[in-house]
Amino acid sequence: MRRNQHVVPAKDGGWNVKGAGSKRATVHTETKQEAIKIARSISQNQHSELIVHGKNGQIQSRDSHGHDPFPPRDKN
Repeated sequence: MRRNQHVVPAKDGGWNVKGAGSKRATVHTETKQEAIKIARSISQNQHSELIVHGKNGQIQSRDSHGHDPFPPRDKN
């Protein structure tokens, strides 16, 4: 099952990695970078998307590890 992975701020401090639609965090970390590293690994294994949120909850970046309907063009 492909489930996009979200890196979100935890209410009590630190950062959570959550699968889309999940109420509970898959992993809780102290740093955002650690959470991104773990979420990237999960999303690569699941061929899903990694979505990183800022402290305010807004999306800061997205990274697709699945089927990309608009892949980058070759520069040749």
